[in-house]
Amino acid sequence: MSLNKPEKMPSLDANVVKIAVEMESENPQLKEFNQKIPLTNIIQDLCSGWDLSDPEQYALKFSEKTNQNYVTEKNRNEIKNGSVLRLAFSPSKIAYDILQTLHSEGSDDKTERTSALQKLAECSIDITFALEFINKQGLALIISLIERGKCQGAMLANALASFVELMDHGIVSWDILETPFINMVASYVNNQTSRPQEAKVVQSSLSILESIVLNSSAKYGQVEKEVGFPNLVLRLENQNPIIQQNALSLINALFLKADPAKRKIIASTLCTKQVRNVILQNIIQTSSGEVGSEMAHQLYVMQTLCFGLLEERMNTKMDPQDQDAHEKIKELRKIAFELDTISGGDANRRQLSPFTKDYKKLGFKYDINPALDFTETPPGMLALDCMVYFARNHVDAYTKVVLENSCRADEHECPFGRSSVELVRLLCNVLRIGELPSEQTTTYHQIFFSHDHPFHELYCVCIVLLNKTWKEMRATTEDFVKVLSVVREQITRALGSQPANLEKLRQKLSTLTYSEITNLWQQERTSREQWESHARPIVQLKELVTPEIVQLIKKQRLNYMVDGTRFTKYSPRGQRVKDKFWFVRLSQNHKVLHYGDCDDKSVPTIEELPNKLGVVDIKALLTGKDCPHMKDAKGRKSTHQLAFSLTLDSVEITPLYFVAPDEMVYDYWVDGINALLGNKMTSKEAENDLETLLSMEIKLRLLDAEGVGVDIPQDPPPVPADPLNYEFCYDFK
Repeated sequence: MSLNKPEKMPSLDANVVKIAVEMESENPQLKEFNQKIPLTNIIQDLCSGWDLSDPEQYALKFSEKTNQNYVTEKNRNEIKNGSVLRLAFSPSKIAYDILQTLHSEGSDDKTERTSALQKLAECSIDITFALEFINKQGLALIISLIERGKCQGAMLANALASFVELMDHGIVSWDILETPFINMVASYVNNQTSRPQEAKVVQSSLSILESIVLNSSAKYGQVEKEVGFPNLVLRLENQNPIIQQNALSLINALFLKADPAKRKIIASTLCTKQVRNVILQNIIQTSSGEVGSEMAHQLYVMQTLCFGLLEERMNTKMDPQDQDAHEKIKELRKIAFELDTISGGDANRRQLSPFTKDYKKLGFKYDINPALDFTETPPGMLALDCMVYFARNHVDAYTKVVLENSCRADEHECPFGRSSVELVRLLCNVLRIGELPSEQTTTYHQIFFSHDHPFHELYCVCIVLLNKTWKEMRATTEDFVKVLSVVREQITRALGSQPANLEKLRQKLSTLTYSEITNLWQQERTSREQWESHARPIVQLKELVTPEIVQLIKKQRLNYMVDGTRFTKYSPRGQRVKDKFWFVRLSQNHKVLHYGDCDDKSVPTIEELPNKLGVVDIKALLTGKDCPHMKDAKGRKSTHQLAFSLTLDSVEITPLYFVAPDEMVYDYWVDGINALLGNKMTSKEAENDLETLLSMEIKLRLLDAEGVGVDIPQDPPPVPADPLNYEFCYDFK
């Protein structure tokens, strides 16, 4: 008797996916898409199904809302089971048709040319089309049309938008632009009579000028000459948030690229009450009360650049020959001790006054020669500037601080001179004076837009705070470091509450007394206290518990990736793409990464993310400067420190490049990816979480030993020697 062999199940080919292809006014075709078959063959087959001739004029496009790019040999791996594609005219065909229409300048009907430019603006977002259009000398034509003023209204808006999109791909250098083009674009910014429907012209013009300033090697002077700051400030009053944002971006670009002399001129303009009020009323204190992430970043950049002007004074030592500085030191003494004689008292009495004694009361470290107090950098001469500003503009507060300490016993006096120098150094550190703006930070302080001299005013508030805290701590000169640590905490927490003005800052600082800071520290110390015991029983218990804690941290990291994160887009050259974002989520089964474009506020669901990447396709995780998109990112502060990328097994699959918005997100994602790949989590966050959770677990397990007099020995007691025999018995008689 023979048995029939079971039928062999057909093998599933991983290179074949089932898709639908649609075309305008045609019924969709359901096809099997083989990744190994050339796209030209697939397109030819589709054209045959719809009886279309000239298949070389057609191409496939993705049809998702967030991805309508052309399918190429490089990105075809993004096509998955269930994908819907669209058959459309090829980039070459569309570029040719647009150029034919634009070259017909003799036509009286501008409708066709306007439509062609609108089509160009839409298609130029796709780099495949952009390359084709530029190769056909299309970019040169657009530049010529703008330069010669051949476009107006909607035509001009679309031409400028097309130019922006074409240049954003980084295919062509910004140095190709000549003076006539820059002048023409600048004229659109300077023209304040633009009608509301021409807002897109101004938006694109501002964006173009910003890119020229940042990316060209020698065009800064031309832009700075043609665009006046008063015109840019007027653009900040515009109710269109994109115009406001682009205007502020251009101001920051001009500020950043200017030489030191011009920076001071720009800063003097930006710090005027008129400009500050424009920013406060039209951008920060709007009816909506919301500031977008890109606008917040630009406000932070402006604030950082303005504070950066203090770097020169911060790093300048006092010159012994600087007579003006010596006069300022004398002025500090006069205001404190001879206020009644400054306006016409006995000059001889002032000359005979014991200056050295007065300088000692003022709290200078070198009372014989106070100039030596300003030879250390930082804070250098900036400390003297702040002290003189305080004495001149807040006379009562200044004299109160100085005279109060003059009357105390020597061991409890708060030396005004030394404390001022240390406070200015502390403020420079907290506000990161002299550092370049970070590309990721969006934290700005509204308080610094409320005064002409924000840093000096902050010092005036904080020197009074330092004196108050000194008294609360009953400190002596030996406690100087302790007092400064408390003051630093008070300032950091107060600024972190985002006060709207100096008065709000004072109110917040009044609640952060030394006692309150001590309580907060105690609470935080209790919640994050680390168990630092070297007792062998505890070490062994830690070794037993650690694997469970590591698994818990892995689970948290993977759950964080499941919730998803919004990342700022970066070009392959490591340049930040302004106002463009993408979102990444991990599937619930931890096997697939879903990603796609988004705006700066939405949180797409996993179904709204069109692109997928299997975890099994990940070859390795690269971080920092090892990332391909960071190799050309020179001089960008901290960007490479937050960068990571995924290299994939298949060269046909496009790698994913990330730049995290902050260190926590970076650590969480790097930990999560390492967990998916079976690697060890090595981030600082992972170490901190392990220490915290391990400490808590150990304490919970030792609760029964607390409060009952049980001391845990450094080493376990020795095991007793074996008895001579095991014949134990009791005699109950």
